[in-house]
Amino acid sequence: MRAEVPGTDRAETPGTGGPLLSMRGVRKRFGGVHALRGVDFDLRRGEVHVLLGENGAGKSTLMGVLSGAIVPDDGEISIEGVPVRFGSPRDAHEAGVIMIPQELDLVPGLDIAANLFLGKERRRGGLALDNRRMRAEARTLLERAGVSLDASLPVGSLRMGERQLVAIAKALAADARILIMDEPTAALSAAEADHLAGVTRELAARGVGIVYISHRLEEVPRVGDRVTVMRDGQRVGEASPRAPQSELVDLLVGRPFSELFPPRAASVGAPVLELAGASYAPDRPRPGWQHTRDATLSVHEGEIVGLTGLMGAGRTEMMSALFGFGTTGRWRGTVRVGGVDAGLGSVGAARRAGIAFVTDDRRGTGLVLQHAVSENVTMSTWRRVTPFGFVSRRLQGRAVSRAIADYDVRPRRPEALAINLSGGNQQKVVFAKELLTRPRLLLLDEPTRGVDVGAKAEIYRQVRSLSATGLGVLVASSELPELIGLCDRIVVMRDGRTVCEFGAEADEAAIRAASEAADDTAAAAGPHAA
Repeated sequence: MRAEVPGTDRAETPGTGGPLLSMRGVRKRFGGVHALRGVDFDLRRGEVHVLLGENGAGKSTLMGVLSGAIVPDDGEISIEGVPVRFGSPRDAHEAGVIMIPQELDLVPGLDIAANLFLGKERRRGGLALDNRRMRAEARTLLERAGVSLDASLPVGSLRMGERQLVAIAKALAADARILIMDEPTAALSAAEADHLAGVTRELAARGVGIVYISHRLEEVPRVGDRVTVMRDGQRVGEASPRAPQSELVDLLVGRPFSELFPPRAASVGAPVLELAGASYAPDRPRPGWQHTRDATLSVHEGEIVGLTGLMGAGRTEMMSALFGFGTTGRWRGTVRVGGVDAGLGSVGAARRAGIAFVTDDRRGTGLVLQHAVSENVTMSTWRRVTPFGFVSRRLQGRAVSRAIADYDVRPRRPEALAINLSGGNQQKVVFAKELLTRPRLLLLDEPTRGVDVGAKAEIYRQVRSLSATGLGVLVASSELPELIGLCDRIVVMRDGRTVCEFGAEADEAAIRAASEAADDTAAAAGPHAA
């Protein structure tokens, strides 16, 4: 069965006509584990069908069956009404079913064109490679994938978002009519994720049926036409992509959204961070960064304070500047840590002041992915495990074993490479690495990005448990329900400024209105001016 080349003539309104794909009663066991328990799933032409579920819910197994990587024990699959049975990924490819895995199957040492036609190289006279033809065809495929890149560039030189788009172009080169995207934005920045969402919608408009697997509930309304939720190897429900996050969470974990969050602090201690009229002046301008200006906020011992605002409000920039990360410069105004004026401006100064930072990009800046868990955990406290300049395996092993137990890192193997851990467990390693420094203030930037709901609940409990020991926590998140459920107070930022503050009983609509207000006067109409 050959797939048609995706084009505008194939586009139709999602939901019209018969299904492009139908899966009925799919079952799969691995030994005594029921991975799939009679799952039904369908996909329409020109539709983005979002597939949600925690780790172990059965999403990957179901898509493994569809992509030909896993042979089911039972069940039926049909494409455009024609029954199919795939014995290998090659069979699925020939039927137009292409899967883009989370770990992209691109060759960094080859250029873009060579990657797009790997295994299907264009040749002159059946012998020599026709590089000119491949690069010309690659330009067309890249344009259809929404990216303008030189096809002669090595893939290893590209940013992660660009590599994702190259992977999509590669799927188009294989005449994909059913495209499976597995966690495509897990390692992308917010801007790259937004661009990928637009490309995904464009592909659907051309008639490609897309199965979109994600843990990021906030992106579901941007990309999806329909949502199916799996739990424990079963399909447990279907929802609108515009359904409240609380409804999706109920389906994902089988309990109310409010139960994900631990109780708030009964009381707080002395201030650990105080900003008053604080501004950050970078040594050199950094394009695209919204540097902090005239910010006022405080974080106390045992308190979790949230930072919110629209994209570009300056949340990440404030945290990076407090930690001296990614830019150099000087703070002006009042900046106190533990009641003492802090000369922050470098990572070393922040560490000495007792600040730890969990960045929003665990794979890019939080971990060294090719290193073992043990090396990552002790990275920030290297001097403690290297007396006399040599690594003490005893001291390192003791610290790592305690961290793995405290943060429930799985698998419980210090020698495991960080790259092989799930997103949730990678994030636990980042937490362990930072908390080994014994900070008084913890900065968290998008701490649950790219992890499933179950792992999010674990992180919430861990953060609240840490704050109960007297640690002050400042957390930035693009998910308002997360901040409302977790934080004791929420500070709204806009254009690098703190403009308004809300207490524990925050209202989502009021916070959004403050974030979107046309000027500072309107924003200050919230419960407290910052």
